Formats: sequence, structure tokens, C-alpha cells
Amino acid sequence: MNTLEKIAAFKQKEVEENKSLYPVKLLERTVYFETKPVSLRTYLSDKDKSGIIAEFKRKSPSIGNINLYAPVGATTLAYMQAGASALSVLTDKEFFGGKNADLTEARNYNYCPILRKDFVIDEYQVIEAKSIGADIILLIAALLSKEQVNKLAGLAISLGMEVLFEIHDENELDKLSPEITLAGINNRNLQTLQVDIENALRLAEKIPAGLVKIAESGISKPEQVGVLKQNGFKGFLIGGQFMKESLPGLACKKFIRQVNALHHVA
Repeated sequence: MNTLEKIAAFKQKEVEENKSLYPVKLLERTVYFETKPVSLRTYLSDKDKSGIIAEFKRKSPSIGNINLYAPVGATTLAYMQAGASALSVLTDKEFFGGKNADLTEARNYNYCPILRKDFVIDEYQVIEAKSIGADIILLIAALLSKEQVNKLAGLAISLGMEVLFEIHDENELDKLSPEITLAGINNRNLQTLQVDIENALRLAEKIPAGLVKIAESGISKPEQVGVLKQNGFKGFLIGGQFMKESLPGLACKKFIRQVNALHHVA
């Protein structure tokens, strides 16, 4: 069983338990359920913004512990003050050390778009994402069938949220729902956890016109962002590169400054 299969199996059990502990009717009563989500597509299409989606994560299966004690509120606020366009918050506990409360805390500190980074396999999780303050959910093509993508995306969009559809290879594009407007290309193979930064560039032209392209994983140098921008990418999801530092927000600020400096030179 590879890492993705392990995560999917665990997630199924977790979802069933949460359904009994926190029924949908309870989730629908949160203050966030009535709040209008913020559009990631709009933020990434703004030429005055950096396009950086700064991620908060404590650990990962590929790296292990990254930054177990960083405060969510202060770190995500520092990301925004550094010039990040949006936030990504891991809510998976078993594999990434996150929790739903992390996203809610980030929401309370920030007005920008927030992506709930988790392994969504059930409609319950879509409603849950809305209830904790998320604006965008992640749908991983390798984890879902075309029918599941359509169903989950349809529910998210009906709740006002956006969907980031993540692929790793060209074949997964067959599962794309016509309602989805954000396409993420993951440079990390979720089966092997190996990273190939060129993957996003190879698949860039395969993404249908009209979708906002986001590059995920393995981005560690400002020059890489420059090349990705030249190939039509609007968003750049970066987590480990910032979180491995004692002050992730400061690392993010330095990175964005360097990206901007390259842009001005170009």
C-alpha cells in the first residue's frame, strides 16, 4: 500500500467517526457557514499580488517533522503581511499534524482566501470545510473518480466555495469537472513522494484555457517562480520552504522580495 492509499483508508474511517460526533446540522450552524467565501481566482488574477499561496503545515510524510510549535495565528498573519496572496492550511492530523481548529484560527486572523489542504473523499468534508472557514477545497485527482470529482465540486460550488483540482499527470485531466476554474499541478508524486520540479512545466500546456494554473510542491527558489510565471502560472503553493525556518513569515517576506526583484529586472 503506497502513501496515498494509506491516507485514503485512514481518511474513510476518520470521516465516518466525525459524522457521528459532529452531524451536518451542527456544522451548518457555525458562523462561517453563512459567510461569503473569498475568491482565490480573483486574488491570483490580480497583477499587483505575488501569487504566493503560503502554507501552514507542521509535518509531512515525505519530510517528517517540519515545525511542530509555530503558532497558527501569528504565522499566517505574518504570511499575509509579507505579501502572500492566499493561505493553505493543513487540517489532516494523522499525517500532517494539523487540525480543523488551525484553519479556523487562521480565518480569524486573516481576510484573504484560505485553502483547506486535506484529502477530501466525502461530501461531509466539503460541508465541514465551509463550517470551519475555508474558501477553497482541494480535490486530488489521484484519489477520486470522475463521478466523485463532479459530485464534490458541485457541492462546494453550491456553497460558494472554489475548488482546486490537483493533478500529477496528464491522464488525470480526464476527471476534470467543467465547473472547476483552478488547476493545480503537483510536482510531488503522491504514490512515491518523489519531487520533480519540471512536472508543472511539462503539463502547463495541457491545462484547458480559462483555468487558473497553480504550481505545487518543490518550489524553493525565486527563479523557479519566474520561470513558472513565464509559462502561464498564476499561483505558487509553498509550504516546507517557509515552515522549516524558525520564523516562516520572515522567510516568506524575503522570498517574495526576491521574486519581485527578479520581476523588476525582467
